[in-house]
Amino acid sequence: MKINLEHNGQPFSVELTPVGRSYRVNLGEETLEAQVLQAKDGVLDLLIDGNRLTVHVSSDNTRRWVTVNGRTLIFQKSAGGRTGRGGLHHAAGELTAPMPGQVRAVNVKEGETVTKGQTLLLLEAMKMEIRVQSPRDGVVKRLSVQQGQTVEREQLLAEIEEP
Repeated sequence: MKINLEHNGQPFSVELTPVGRSYRVNLGEETLEAQVLQAKDGVLDLLIDGNRLTVHVSSDNTRRWVTVNGRTLIFQKSAGGRTGRGGLHHAAGELTAPMPGQVRAVNVKEGETVTKGQTLLLLEAMKMEIRVQSPRDGVVKRLSVQQGQTVEREQLLAEIEEP
């Protein structure tokens, strides 16, 4: 998986490639080996090039806050990021999977009224929990997945329409 980000206005790309139980992480010109030891509620215990590290991650649809050793970095998806349907949601109210994973929970039903930021689904991908949140106030027009289902990157998860 490859994603383009910005930090302090500087663009860079991150590419994750599974290698056995680990991942090869390409950060621009630098390559690291990373293993997820444990992931729960936005806290990742990682082994990166032999060093154990605890990372706290939170996000909205475009920004990621990553805290390591008391220092918080803010990342934003680059405007020149993925092409096509990439991303978590679309202007038309379609919510898609940001990466392959498994649906761990479906917290809403079709026809239900939701508010902006409300968690609609929980996905598990690469041992991380991803909260799929409503991009706006609206009504769940369609749910395309169910608990336990495996999804592919950019697969339609749900549609939200204005009330």
